[in-house]
Amino acid sequence: MNFTDVIKKSVLEKFQASDLTTTSIAVTLGMAILLGVFIYFVYRISTKSGFYNRDFNKSLAALPVVTAAIMLAMGSNITISLGMVGALSIVRFRNAVKNPIDLTYLFWSISIGIVVGSGLFELAVLLSLAITALLFALDLLPTFRAPCLLVVSGEDIAIESELIAIAKKHSRSVAIRSRNVSKRGVEWILEMRICNEDSLVQKIAALEKVSSVHLMTHDGDVRF
Repeated sequence: MNFTDVIKKSVLEKFQASDLTTTSIAVTLGMAILLGVFIYFVYRISTKSGFYNRDFNKSLAALPVVTAAIMLAMGSNITISLGMVGALSIVRFRNAVKNPIDLTYLFWSISIGIVVGSGLFELAVLLSLAITALLFALDLLPTFRAPCLLVVSGEDIAIESELIAIAKKHSRSVAIRSRNVSKRGVEWILEMRICNEDSLVQKIAALEKVSSVHLMTHDGDVRF
């Protein structure tokens, strides 16, 4: 018996030794359902309402169950295992992920299914608790104030000096990112860090020949 025969024999014995019972299947899928529901509630609580997608959340809860079932099938029969590998290799997902944190939940949900399907229930529970604690802990950390964009439309470019003077009184740093001059007037886009947003907008709006003022702020998510 050569080395190849030994490998084939060991692989076949491993699959033949795997004996699925109704009880083991029910326990595995039950654990996957419980952890899937846990992920569902964590996602619902931690996700900002503006990005919340209920259908996506339900998919997160179902993924551990589906993945665990696939792992059970692949671990019980070598033919099914090879068939699953071939089938999954041609699957393409083209749904755009709008929020980067959703990728973390996707990998978390799939990983739980793989771990539970392998019979490592304790690892799956500890993994879920660790990720949950990490996500909520990171939300509590203070973040630096992100720069703001100030868009000002005026009738005369001569007011630029007054505009910059007022902006510098309300910000530690001011940078002109765009200056668009046309027959209808001038439009400035300034990047700055603001201490008092209301006072800044009011003072700039009070300038003569200023037609409109728009202030855009964000903390990782764009808000208008």
